[in-house]
Amino acid sequence: MTNVLVLVDHVEGELKNTTQELITAARVFGSVGAVVVGAPGTAEKLQSSLAAAGAETIYAAESDQADSLLVTPSVDALSGLAAHLQVPVLVTATATGNEVAGRTGARVASGVVYDASSIDADRNAQVAIFGGEYTVTTSAAGASPVFTLRPGAVDPEPQAAAGNVQAVELPAAGPTAVTITSFAAAEGGDRPELTEAKIVVSGGRGVAGAEGFSTVVEPLADVLGAAVGASRAAVDAEYYPGKFQVGQTGSTVSPNLYIALGISGAIQHKAGMQTSKTIVAVNKDEEASIFEIADFGVVGDLFKVAPQATDELKARK
Repeated sequence: MTNVLVLVDHVEGELKNTTQELITAARVFGSVGAVVVGAPGTAEKLQSSLAAAGAETIYAAESDQADSLLVTPSVDALSGLAAHLQVPVLVTATATGNEVAGRTGARVASGVVYDASSIDADRNAQVAIFGGEYTVTTSAAGASPVFTLRPGAVDPEPQAAAGNVQAVELPAAGPTAVTITSFAAAEGGDRPELTEAKIVVSGGRGVAGAEGFSTVVEPLADVLGAAVGASRAAVDAEYYPGKFQVGQTGSTVSPNLYIALGISGAIQHKAGMQTSKTIVAVNKDEEASIFEIADFGVVGDLFKVAPQATDELKARK
């Protein structure tokens, strides 16, 4: 019996780390059903990985159109299963995930809780509000409440399960479905994806330009095997591309280690990273608000501190 549904995040036959986080969080409800949406054969490729992660049942919602339609197949699969099983639904809190969650909640007449950092067996979730200034406990009404889980908020804990595959029929696309006409690979280099990285090194206005990112921020990130992030101020000043922005209007991250270089700590930035397990801040202004949430703070010149840290880490490898 399935007690909770999770929407599987996958790319080219590989599970994304966020799926393992969802399955771990979902186990508080009982037996986990993993919903795989994709082209025929996708679920089979993911079966062993999903079973190892803890999926008792794998619902294969597959069709030739699934990969060419925007969010509709995921909403169809989740809402159909949720309406039948009447169980909670968990989705990753990304732009796409939040869209799927909202549509699914509307379809099954249940509430939606966005950007939860944890969920308990009583269907209560911890959510940061007012730019992260407060954390509240909230719940959603309905037979199948939908939760979106902040990436990195839960440490994956694999727990082998049966992983039985069950086919789910997807309805044909309606006249209002949005079709994806082409794909282009994202230029991410060899660094981990920002929202999934266990370590993030971010630069702010204090980095003083694009050159500062390439000579100070990126070398430290590379020696740590980290993703690179940027504050809104740095992005607005065109120091770094917007897709790497961390904050309320950018990506939300929750890595094990977050290093903030030259970031003052505006409320919109803190809202996107303050659930990080350990925060290290380097800023020459001892009054910078980033120090209010930092576990370790260095008052100093980032152009001296960061390269010294990079050299020391290289020497220890």
